[in-house]
Amino acid sequence: MKIAVIGSTGYVGGRLVPELLAAGHEVRCLARNPDRLSGVEWRPEVEVMTADVLDQESLDAALSGIEAVYYLVHAMGHAGDFEQTDRIGAENTRLAAEKTGVARIIYLGGLGEDEPDHLSDHLASRHEVGHVLASGTVPVTELRAAVIIGSGSASFEMLRHLDEVLPAMICPRWVTKTKCQPIAIADVLHYLVAVVDDPAAAGQILEIGGPDVLTYRDMMDRYAAIAGLRRRLIIPVPLLTPRLSSHWVNLVTPLPYALARPLVDSLINDVIVHPERDIRRLVDHQPHTLDEAIEQALAVVGDLEIKTSWMDSAPINTPASPMPQDPDWAGGTIYQDTQQVATTSASRATVFATVAGIGGARGWYFANPLWASRGWLDKLIGGVGMRRGRRHPDHLRVGDALDFFRVEAYEPPSLLRLRAEMKVPGDAWLEWRITENDDGASELRQLARFHPRGVTGRAYWWVLLPIHKIIWKQLTERLVAAAEEEAASEAAAEYGGAQVDGAAGGPVRGPDGAR
Repeated sequence: MKIAVIGSTGYVGGRLVPELLAAGHEVRCLARNPDRLSGVEWRPEVEVMTADVLDQESLDAALSGIEAVYYLVHAMGHAGDFEQTDRIGAENTRLAAEKTGVARIIYLGGLGEDEPDHLSDHLASRHEVGHVLASGTVPVTELRAAVIIGSGSASFEMLRHLDEVLPAMICPRWVTKTKCQPIAIADVLHYLVAVVDDPAAAGQILEIGGPDVLTYRDMMDRYAAIAGLRRRLIIPVPLLTPRLSSHWVNLVTPLPYALARPLVDSLINDVIVHPERDIRRLVDHQPHTLDEAIEQALAVVGDLEIKTSWMDSAPINTPASPMPQDPDWAGGTIYQDTQQVATTSASRATVFATVAGIGGARGWYFANPLWASRGWLDKLIGGVGMRRGRRHPDHLRVGDALDFFRVEAYEPPSLLRLRAEMKVPGDAWLEWRITENDDGASELRQLARFHPRGVTGRAYWWVLLPIHKIIWKQLTERLVAAAEEEAASEAAAEYGGAQVDGAAGGPVRGPDGAR
């Protein structure tokens, strides 16, 4: 079939696309920013088109000639009214699917009772999206899942960090009472692929879950046992509300408050599969146990092979958002620090690799305690903080989260630009450009830009300018020093290898190739 995936840059969508390709389907990926797919390994095998669920005209063009559509987007965790945003997106997709002759829509929603008054805002919105998609003439297959366990999933990362950071915790009473039926990401993908060409699945709500039904406390105990941790002391307190719990999750896990709040709210509802809607009536498949799902997720995390993550969902920037290269008159005032420039004998590729490896466990080369403090301050006021780290210690692609930045431009070996996602009164960017001089030396240019919002933004800029000037200058110098150290290590390794060759009877060469 010719299939469109709306949400291919997200956690589930990014893993579903290769599964669809393996099943023999043609895939068209719809994305607001197609550059975010430039670094994925399956990019040459798919068609990519620019489209936004909030722009129906873009959907009309992108769904032309498509037989089936996967709808895998939601606005949870983004600023504004996520329910309204999701409602509009679903309505636009339904209308575009009808207009272009799509035969099937497959939607991944959330488990829970059908009565919206008994559901959290998040789950009620998930159900509403399913109703909106199904209110037209195109048959919809809605799969409903609870907690998805997989490397990089928001639910798994919340579970993992709560267990690994806190040996004891005070929790709401529902943590020990509410029933949940978690499912492995591998099983979610299997079911999503299985239903697309099954006529019996058309127009149905199918519920998916693993074989285990347990409380969130049970899940934490199972994780601790598999990860080799002591059993966590959990004290249920009746007065601890979901709002307070969300702030606690925000502080001790990488999840920002805007994402933690709807996830925590959803945990007050029992989310288990009803037998009459169990997908296994149609699809013969034995799902993984929770223990197996956790073991697989931990193995992937340990091997640094995380393909997609909850962090892949970037905040929506409108077309009017100023870009750092815009002139002042295009987007208002743009402040910029004095450009830092440094020249080095290290190769352009080595300098770029050093710059692209910044952040995460490696740190920021200078004043790491200050960066960490800024991250904690951001967490305290509901921001993303520094705990997100990065997907891989060395590899980047457009759209990757990097501590409290997002990769906006990635063009090896010449350009890396990060857009800040911490709480600031304006928009901020940090950019590096690497060029090669006529004499063969590499030149690193580092630039910080800021688009202030109101008087507060201007005051923020001028107050921090003296500190920033010190940090940016030192950062540039440390990056160059690290690149030169890496170049020296590479040369020494090459020279050492040449000596071994010489001892074996071959010519001895130095790093420059001289005999």
